[in-house]
Amino acid sequence: MADLKLTDVEKTYGGTVNVLNNINLDIKQGELIVFVGPSGCGKSTLLRMIAGLEKITGGELQIDGQVVNDVPPAQRGIAMVFQSYALYPHMTVRDNMSFALKIAKKSQAEIDEAVNKAAKTLQLDEYLDRLPKALSGGQRQRVAIGRSIVRDPKVYLFDEPLSNLDAALRVATRIEIARLKEAMPESTMIYVTHDQVEAMTLASRIVVLANKGIAQVGTPLDLYERPENEFVAQFIGSPSMNLLPGKVTSTGEVTRIALDGGGEITSSIATTDADMGISVNIGIRPEDFVPTDSNAFAYEGKVDITEALGEVTLLYFEGEWGAGEGVIAKLSGIHKGLRGETVKLTAEPAKVQIFHEGRSLLYR
Repeated sequence: MADLKLTDVEKTYGGTVNVLNNINLDIKQGELIVFVGPSGCGKSTLLRMIAGLEKITGGELQIDGQVVNDVPPAQRGIAMVFQSYALYPHMTVRDNMSFALKIAKKSQAEIDEAVNKAAKTLQLDEYLDRLPKALSGGQRQRVAIGRSIVRDPKVYLFDEPLSNLDAALRVATRIEIARLKEAMPESTMIYVTHDQVEAMTLASRIVVLANKGIAQVGTPLDLYERPENEFVAQFIGSPSMNLLPGKVTSTGEVTRIALDGGGEITSSIATTDADMGISVNIGIRPEDFVPTDSNAFAYEGKVDITEALGEVTLLYFEGEWGAGEGVIAKLSGIHKGLRGETVKLTAEPAKVQIFHEGRSLLYR
């Protein structure tokens, strides 16, 4: 298994179209790193550059201390699991999993041992003699993962492996990948997804990509609780974090903000005298909003739509005066009767983020 290091990595097409720039990232052995970001941000491109399927046009990629920019994909010690499974339809599960080992001229005993071990790990023992068409989508994806495992690579690469599965299979296969990682604690894995649940539940660290670079790297809870900037704050979490404009009216260990919408709230983020009067956006996650009758509130508005989901109710408020796309609150329980009502909301100081010129005051 291996460490990876990307230093000032860039990707440019045709010498003029730059899609990735200044990618600096250290990935340690045993980590499961997840790349997330909006469509077109370069997640899969970066993964393919690591695999050697896309040429690195600037910077350096090291695997276990060796620069591999010009090393062919087959010699990098990497195995890739594709979104589309990429199984040979005329081969059985056993033959699909063993194909790379046969090409590498491994002995039959070595092949059988590796295939049987991987099949047991992935609960594919009883399907080894079936063709892919006789398997479910989740089973096919497990075969694709098994084909990677038998090679015993230095690094596993997953390119949106669950996106072709229905909701139930996606959950089941995600749990299987989590169990697989636990069974292979020394394995280094890089996983690309657009699904935040996959990222939050699987990752040791998440890499958020945006604007041709890295917006933030951190553990799932780091990104959720302490986003560095407004982009990460709104990208991580569903529904997105609410951003409400205001001005700092009191500084110190506790900061008070007067909201443009007429409310007032405090945050446990410390500020200095130099911050007095600056324009900010406060960030509050929908699930951190609580109704209040107090005059100290963060937001007051009329509920336009309610979505009762059973365990929670989503409240969508009229108007879009906030910095985001409208205000949303997520309340525990069922509150369908609030539709059309005017509601005041607040949040605990520890749950209130402060952003100035797009960046969190926590990271100054």
